[in-house]
Amino acid sequence: MVEVTPAGAAPAWSEAGAFAAAAWPAFAVAAQEPGPGKPERPLQAGVASWYGPGFHGRRTASGEVFNQNALTAAHRYLPFGTKVKVVDPKTGRSVIVRINDRGPFAHGRVIDLSKASAQALGIGGLARVQLVSSE
Repeated sequence: MVEVTPAGAAPAWSEAGAFAAAAWPAFAVAAQEPGPGKPERPLQAGVASWYGPGFHGRRTASGEVFNQNALTAAHRYLPFGTKVKVVDPKTGRSVIVRINDRGPFAHGRVIDLSKASAQALGIGGLARVQLVSSE
């Protein structure tokens, strides 16, 4: 589990070139799927978008090759490999995605979903979503 502490702290770079865990608002993120009996907790809410065809086969920020048919997503600061549940509160549909890229770079969006992830949620463009994780 990555513990992230004080709210409002400025991002700090580690020697490896990644953001230090203590640089982001207070919450905890499990880098695994929620297990049985673990309560889900909200991480973030906002607008989700999706990306795919123009990036398929290209390298992501994590170094892996982007596959638009995989259940992956881009997030600004969650650690690579983190699995989060993305919920569309309007429909109740949800999908668990693995963070493997950085983004979104459009103002006001909280996550960029792969094409497959967006299709699993029934999103054709933009949608309000909630990101949740277990402790």
